[in-house]
Amino acid sequence: MSSSTSNSSGGIGVTGVLQIVFIVLKLTNVIDWSWWAVLLPTWFAIFVFLLIFVMLFILVEMQR
Repeated sequence: MSSSTSNSSGGIGVTGVLQIVFIVLKLTNVIDWSWWAVLLPTWFAIFVFLLIFVMLFILVEMQR
C-alpha cells in the first residue's frame, strides 16, 4: 500500500486581491480613477515578472 501526499499552494496573491478591490471600487463608483490606475497592480506584477526574467537571462548569458 503506497501513500503519497501532495502539498500545493496556490490561489490569489496580494496583487490579485488588490486588483479585485480596485475593480470593484471603480465599478461601484467609489473611486474615480482612470482604468490604467485601477489596473496598476496587474502592470506591477507583469513588470516584476519581466524584470526577473531579464535578470535570469543576463545571469545565464554571463555564465557562458
